[in-house]
Amino acid sequence: MRNPWLALSALCACFFMVMLDSTIVTVAIPAILGDLDATLNQVVWVNSVYLLANTVPLLVTGRLGDRFGPKRVLVVGLLVFLGASLWCGLSTSAGSLIAARAVQGLGAALMTPQTLAFISGLFPVERRTAPIAVWGGVAGVATIAGPVIGGLLVEHVGWPAIFLVNLPIGLVGLVLAVVLLPDWRPSGRVRLDGVGAALAAGGLGLVVFGLQNGQHYRWGTIVGPVGVLPVIGVGLALVGGFVVWQRRPRPDPLVPPALAGVPDFGFANLVHAALGFATTGMFLPLVIYSQTVLGLDAVESAVLCLPMALAAGVAAVVASRAVAAVGAKTLIITGLGGLAVGTAALAVLAVPGADPDDLVPGLVVAGIGIGLVFSPLTATATAGLPPGLVGAGSGVFNTSRQVGGVLGSATTGLLLQVGLGVAVPNAAEEYARKLPPRYADEFVRRITEAADSASQFGGAGPDIPADWSPSVAEHVRGLATDAFHLGFTTAARATLVLPVVVLVLGIICAAGLRTPSPAARSGQGRGLPPEPVAP
Repeated sequence: MRNPWLALSALCACFFMVMLDSTIVTVAIPAILGDLDATLNQVVWVNSVYLLANTVPLLVTGRLGDRFGPKRVLVVGLLVFLGASLWCGLSTSAGSLIAARAVQGLGAALMTPQTLAFISGLFPVERRTAPIAVWGGVAGVATIAGPVIGGLLVEHVGWPAIFLVNLPIGLVGLVLAVVLLPDWRPSGRVRLDGVGAALAAGGLGLVVFGLQNGQHYRWGTIVGPVGVLPVIGVGLALVGGFVVWQRRPRPDPLVPPALAGVPDFGFANLVHAALGFATTGMFLPLVIYSQTVLGLDAVESAVLCLPMALAAGVAAVVASRAVAAVGAKTLIITGLGGLAVGTAALAVLAVPGADPDDLVPGLVVAGIGIGLVFSPLTATATAGLPPGLVGAGSGVFNTSRQVGGVLGSATTGLLLQVGLGVAVPNAAEEYARKLPPRYADEFVRRITEAADSASQFGGAGPDIPADWSPSVAEHVRGLATDAFHLGFTTAARATLVLPVVVLVLGIICAAGLRTPSPAARSGQGRGLPPEPVAP
């Protein structure tokens, strides 16, 4: 191809949409809760089902590109994604929106592995650093820009616009893909591992369903004799079965054993999972806190996240230029550390009466951390992939991030719901001491009930008995608001600790990367022939 950089523009447009939609919903949660009369658990599912549907098929869709050609699979995925985006924007119920997001995630799963496979085919190994840096920069900026763009759209247009905005971006990407991307044909027939795909899909789906809905079902019965913990147990057993199945010799497995021999591929995938977990897990409590507790509207919430997005963009550019001199491992560890420090700072600074500007330093540090990681990590993971493993390797690498993301969304949603169930009643009991004794028990009961519904997010608060005097009712509403703000902030701060812990584990995994020094790497490159480019 004469100018592979033009083709890269089409790939980046598609990948930008996929990553944008992994975080853009968070800023619209209060609006969706009120407009669709949804529960917090349902709206968390709007985000988690997208991540889940985007994650489970990735191992298969990476191989589909090897079988049918990456261009064909990418175009089909883009059409599915655009149709589902339109469905999301037209949804009038939480159930319809959740279903549409599942289809949207499937379209994203078809596209994502093909973007990285195309980069590996369009650029020889010695010229691959720059395009991978662009690809990784798009991932980092889109992830952080989701809440910013979402906030502007929610405030000025309405929450459906966060999905409809995909239509113009996607149509441009579709035209560019059809015109600019080469239509590579597979050299041989690739057989798909149906048993492995079923084990992975069933296992991950059941684990995520059990984790996210555990609090909703009070960790008891879901339907009939089926309980939450047995569902999680079966899911873990299926995941274990998938691992055992992949170790058995067979043609064209979803995770080829040869990937284990690629230097640093395993550690890079563990780091990718930790990064996906942390970036997804930090946004849910942060965005709801900024709008519900601090009283910011969607635009103000978006502006609050803007420094983080800008910092990520600048850091991504710096990382792409510094990787040759500093080394990928150093940048990855520094970035993960920055994201952990920034998230920990947000957990400390988040209090009911905080000035939003006080959160900006933590957001900037977190943004710098994210920007430093994506490009070097992608380059490290794909550096040793031979042409025959590009599709499978791309699918595994993207799956690791998505698995981390969907577990981050589900676990954070779980912890937030558990935290609300504990912290809000405790705060209500504290504020009930300011009321006459005859009102105290009713005050606590009603706030506890409101903590399980969407009413507190819309500012309505708990219902006030009709026989209470107007002056008492007004006083109670004020105390109820203060109690909920204190309870939610306590729950959100506790929830933000989990991404920090996962990032520390990610740093430990990054320390295991065996990337050579810049000097050794350049010398080694002169002694090896360039990797052949896909036909």
